[in-house]
Amino acid sequence: MLTFKVTTVGASEGLILNKEAKRILNVQKGDTLYLTEAPDGAMRITPYNPEFERQMTLAESIMHDDREILRVLAK
Repeated sequence: MLTFKVTTVGASEGLILNKEAKRILNVQKGDTLYLTEAPDGAMRITPYNPEFERQMTLAESIMHDDREILRVLAK
């Protein structure tokens, strides 16, 4: 388990990620992290945008359901 302290960063507050946390999350300076709520109410920090995942799931559904229309439009 990794632990972090909230610290002052300019006029804001933030967390400092050590090398191990950056390696586990596969992030580097400048990347965006998302704080999301898990189904059990716990909070999760992830580099993956949950809104993007929702949009891609919707896009895949549309592409599957309307593949003949999309094939005609692609010509």
